[in-house]
Amino acid sequence: MLSGSLEDFFKSGLAKKYYGKVQLIFTSPPFPLNRKKKYGNFTGEEYLTWLSNFAAHFKRLLKPNGSIVMEIGNSWLPQQPVMSTLAIESLLQFVKKGKLHLCQQFICNNPARLPSPAQWVTIERIRVKDSFTHVWWMAKSARPKANNRNVLKEYSKSMKKLLESQKYNAGKRPSGHHIGKESFLSNNKGAIPSNVITLANTKSNDNYQEYCRKYRIPIHPARMQIDLAKFFINFLTSPKDLVFDPFAGSNTTGSAAEILKRRWISVEINKDYLKGSRGRFNSKVIL
Repeated sequence: MLSGSLEDFFKSGLAKKYYGKVQLIFTSPPFPLNRKKKYGNFTGEEYLTWLSNFAAHFKRLLKPNGSIVMEIGNSWLPQQPVMSTLAIESLLQFVKKGKLHLCQQFICNNPARLPSPAQWVTIERIRVKDSFTHVWWMAKSARPKANNRNVLKEYSKSMKKLLESQKYNAGKRPSGHHIGKESFLSNNKGAIPSNVITLANTKSNDNYQEYCRKYRIPIHPARMQIDLAKFFINFLTSPKDLVFDPFAGSNTTGSAAEILKRRWISVEINKDYLKGSRGRFNSKVIL
């Protein structure tokens, strides 16, 4: 894990050794919120310019069939119950400046997320809670490396029963789709997941947090769910591929890559978060 700003990483020339070698850039940059957080987010138009300026740099790091996956949260206009369009504008500007292909949009839904924005949801009660983030998959190529067989979900009880009985109602559906007599008789060892990923982020005790408490290191306030990183690493890479997280935070991406036997590099500017990330690896994998 590399200490310092992402700007310094590219200016120093250190990034050049990784040009064309990264299979996946998986990251969750500071969200475009309307007030500053401890983890150093930008606000307003400044955020759009800041994020999009990295697009060409990221593209240089990728292999020809490499991908960029970026989680971006929602933001709201100051003192108004109205959503900001800054997140989507930032994404579109990033794609445009990097001349990237937008492969697919994902939603990461956290059903356990606290009700927010509090003023509009819990006080005035004129909005419902904002419980999801957008996850955008981009690539240099329109056909990047990907295999959904690596992220299959367990079959439902009804599908398991169908496979056992080898019987179901074939024919034309109201939607216009025609289901053949053998369309669902093959056992593919799991169901293809949708682009809506539901993950509760409720852990209050894990190795990382215990390590930070033990050594009195500040815990990162916006930690990513490790299963989100695992999903895309499995989907878009193979063992020994190189994964890069330019906004590492507590280094969830590096931890997931390590578990899945991928090589990884991460960059983090905050020295406290850098120290705390050791708790994910029992202090063994800090570079």
